[in-house]
Amino acid sequence: MHDVAREAGVSQATVSLVLNDVSGSRFSDATKDRVQKAVETLGYRTNAHAKVLREGVAGMIGFIGDTVATSPFAGKIIEGAQERAWESGLLLIAVNTGGDKELELASLETMLSYKVAGVVYASMFHQKLDVPKVLREVPTVVLNSEDKAGYFPGIAPDEVAGGFEATQYLLDAGHRRVAMINIESLESLLPGAVGRFEGYRRAMEGAGLPLNPSLVRFGEGSESHGFRYALELMELPEPPTAIFCANDRTAWGAYQAMAQLGKRIPADVSIIGFDNQETLAPHLRPGLTTLNLPFEQMGRRAVELILGGIKPLGQLELLGCSLIERNSVEKIKESQ
Repeated sequence: MHDVAREAGVSQATVSLVLNDVSGSRFSDATKDRVQKAVETLGYRTNAHAKVLREGVAGMIGFIGDTVATSPFAGKIIEGAQERAWESGLLLIAVNTGGDKELELASLETMLSYKVAGVVYASMFHQKLDVPKVLREVPTVVLNSEDKAGYFPGIAPDEVAGGFEATQYLLDAGHRRVAMINIESLESLLPGAVGRFEGYRRAMEGAGLPLNPSLVRFGEGSESHGFRYALELMELPEPPTAIFCANDRTAWGAYQAMAQLGKRIPADVSIIGFDNQETLAPHLRPGLTTLNLPFEQMGRRAVELILGGIKPLGQLELLGCSLIERNSVEKIKESQ
């Protein structure tokens, strides 16, 4: 830094204030330009280790995920978190553990040794997690999931509101026999399965349509279960005119079932999904109307909470899922 000051013809303190963009410090543009040119000429870089020793925290935020980085759609979580961190001059250091607990612990220990400003602890799908207690040493936000112990704050999709909106969209199109193929049993306590079913139930009952168990199936979120249960539903004496599939892979299976039965989507049956999986939903024929999981917004919000100095009160913040309209839902004819 002294070399930079000498090259720019200013004091070392001036160099420090300019490079750290200290609020309240006022320098002419000419002075800033001289400092920046000196930095470029000399190839100066801030000593990160010295900065940690001086300020007690690194200019980094840690991001730990199970398979978030390799998921075809959840990677947007990292994009949102990285963008928000960069806006505040911080780098996001991400590790994809693949569910390996030893790698997770080693990564966390390394991040903590580097004195990261905080950690985002993320999961590919909404679930309740055992969050490592070592994270109590640093500001931590659980992302796309919830802390089982109720200690760490979390950010997750509003599953109930999303299930309600998907079902209401079908009801508003005139459908009354609306079926649902869920992604898990209610006994699994998986937040996505429980919440999306609750939204479905509320919408149906709100329309004066008591829950009909014959119109509900519980799969495992796979294409094969969507195919199997869609066939079952269409074989009912009074088949549904619309199906709410609790994820897009299930909807994909339902599409295949309709093709086998010679049913047209949406003329014979309307289908709505959940996830807006970009490698799938837009490419089905017709394009799948679905609910978009707010991955990018969740990633941004997690970093915002860390930067804001959030306290570990275990609160859960839910973000809305927006409707993505394509061509898989049709208004029902009066005769139907």
